[in-house]
Amino acid sequence: MTTTITLTGAGGQIGYALLFRIAAGDLLGPEEKVRLRLLEIPQGLGAAEGAALELQDGAFGLLEQVEVTDDPAVGFDGADLALLVGARPRGPGMERGDLLAANAGIFGPQGAAIAAHAADGVRVTVVGNPANTNALIAAASADGVPAERFSALTRLDENRARAQLAQTLAVPVDTVRRVPIWGNHSATQFPDVSHATVAGRPVTEALETIVGDVSVWLDETFIPRVAKRGAEIIAVRGSSSVASAANATIEHVRDWVHGTDDWTSAGVVSHGEYGVPEGLISSFPVRAVDGEWRIVEGLEVSEWARSRIDASVAELTEEREAVRALGML
Repeated sequence: MTTTITLTGAGGQIGYALLFRIAAGDLLGPEEKVRLRLLEIPQGLGAAEGAALELQDGAFGLLEQVEVTDDPAVGFDGADLALLVGARPRGPGMERGDLLAANAGIFGPQGAAIAAHAADGVRVTVVGNPANTNALIAAASADGVPAERFSALTRLDENRARAQLAQTLAVPVDTVRRVPIWGNHSATQFPDVSHATVAGRPVTEALETIVGDVSVWLDETFIPRVAKRGAEIIAVRGSSSVASAANATIEHVRDWVHGTDDWTSAGVVSHGEYGVPEGLISSFPVRAVDGEWRIVEGLEVSEWARSRIDASVAELTEEREAVRALGML
């Protein structure tokens, strides 16, 4: 069996980091052959074509075909998986409304092209920021495609949260589990340790002996560090996080396709769970079952956590209303 995967922004750094891992089988496994469609804007075609040449030189046994195009109808033709990585970054002097309008001009047409040309069971992962609202725009423009087929990447935020906890507790990161992200992929996001465990023990108990007042540490150190990690990397590295974003994208899609054995995080369409307004694409604790994201329901949410979630959801609501005011929804 061969899976057709469309990658937008394929000439960019995250796209470049993704391509070779997909071709090597990291996304779907060592038995699944892939056909890659690299969709770029005209100015990015050269970089995408160069990446295609390198993919050819990699002699990947799982890679059946690579096609480079700037035509969405060709790029999304028969796509089983679509990774929407390319987006308009915020430029100097751009207001949030300007950024949303610029990205609506990208993700709206892409959503329409997915509806017209992709495979019936297509699953779409939006990586390009503002990811939640870009996913909302794409889903609203994809007439006939269920909104549940669209998700926004918040796995990178979860990975950052788990890594910070593991570093603080001096434990292997794979022993830290159930640290979901709520809300928006932005500075308002809420990495929640309320139900987190480390080697089966509540994380909050383990933190008490190390950080003292856990609530103060969460408010003043942990949550800001996770939310601002991207800016920290830019300050240190001189450019944005690329490999970690690509890795999180791989994990997100792989879990969506193959399923999870525990909670993770994803921006998915709300049906009113936890008081999040219906129709927003918000990050929740989720499981992947039979190829579908399912929100983990019935969790206790403290008053403090509720205020954090509500603040992030309010930002998502504002973004949706701003896009509606532009006539984009």
